[in-house]
Amino acid sequence: MKRVLILCDLFPPAFAPRMGYLCKYMKRAGWQPVVVTEEILENMFAFLANNVPVTYIRYFHLQHTFLRKIEWMTIFLLDFFFHYKDRKMAKVANKLLQKENFDAVLCCTYRTFPLPAALHVAKKHHLPLIADLRDIIEQYAGNEYISKPFHSFRWLDKLIVRIYRRHLLRNRNRVLREATCVTTVSPWHVQTLASYNPKVRLIYNGYDPELFYPEHPKTSRFLLTYTGRILSLGIRDPRPLFEAVRKLDEEKHIDPQQFCMVWYIDEHSRCLLEQEARIYHVENYMEYHPYVDADKIPDILHHSSILLQIANKCDDKGPKGIMSTKLFEAMATEKPLLCVRSDESYLEQTIRETRTGTSARTAEEAYRFIKEQYQIWKQQGFTSVVPNREAVERFSRSKQAEQFMRLITELTNNELKKD
Repeated sequence: MKRVLILCDLFPPAFAPRMGYLCKYMKRAGWQPVVVTEEILENMFAFLANNVPVTYIRYFHLQHTFLRKIEWMTIFLLDFFFHYKDRKMAKVANKLLQKENFDAVLCCTYRTFPLPAALHVAKKHHLPLIADLRDIIEQYAGNEYISKPFHSFRWLDKLIVRIYRRHLLRNRNRVLREATCVTTVSPWHVQTLASYNPKVRLIYNGYDPELFYPEHPKTSRFLLTYTGRILSLGIRDPRPLFEAVRKLDEEKHIDPQQFCMVWYIDEHSRCLLEQEARIYHVENYMEYHPYVDADKIPDILHHSSILLQIANKCDDKGPKGIMSTKLFEAMATEKPLLCVRSDESYLEQTIRETRTGTSARTAEEAYRFIKEQYQIWKQQGFTSVVPNREAVERFSRSKQAEQFMRLITELTNNELKKD
């Protein structure tokens, strides 16, 4: 039995399920993953929690709004200048490593923390380090990777962001150069990170086959469904979709009684959508819901007619290499998938290879696809696709866990040969 110490910025029940699913299938294979992570007060993936030993480190304690802001700024400054969060996590991880033997350290992050902590403990205990980056700063169209705006003067905000970005990248890249191996989530990410460490492996995000599978109940309404966030229009641009729906409405092909765009989103995303929907005069076709627990998503997808992937063109000013979990979960349900606007890159290529829908570069392409699926729905009461199932199955979480386990076995065997 192999034992793996996993350090990550997020772990269930909080958002970002990549490590949660990995632990689920590692444990089934007889491996023992042990997790150290920051405590985040979210409960979206509760069904993935409590499967493996987890140490949650709480960095923030205050509840009062004003005092919490002071606490957040204090910890931000301590972390920026003294690596406070990484030092605290490394201390906890070292105690675990002193008690029990492990075969490898795996660190998963979307930005930088806790990569420095992982490197410290891996070097101290002579273990291979796998740095798993599910998102990177360079993929964003702007500063969407910053979770909290600084709210000072505009010119000062720009300066702070520039300094902070440089700080994050310097610390991240230092760890990547020393990591035994790097894993990441798209071919674009592989190409980008290979400049820091040539030993980069591609392990996509994916879907859990026990939760996401084909099911096609008849529905009383034609629903275009989106679950997730829209951080900015630069990353995810719904305007070609709204233009297509407006044209369908003007030509009397649809009406709000039967046709609806359903959004399971946060408040920031809703504000962006409401503003654009008013501009395109499609607000009567919009229906908003807050986030739901992740285990409720499969049923929502099964009762949908088209599953939306809101994206944007991949270029210097746009998003790059973003292939989110919801893409693969949509594919697994065998519902028609509409990516709009197309990234004209790996998203479009993957949708085409799996034969799961269309990636619309223009509003006209989106219009034709929606109109076609709407006619099918009116005839049979549901929609479906016949995908390339072999292509879809390679995105299964169980197969990705196998990739991680093969990699860890390979690295630990190499370490034994060195000894």
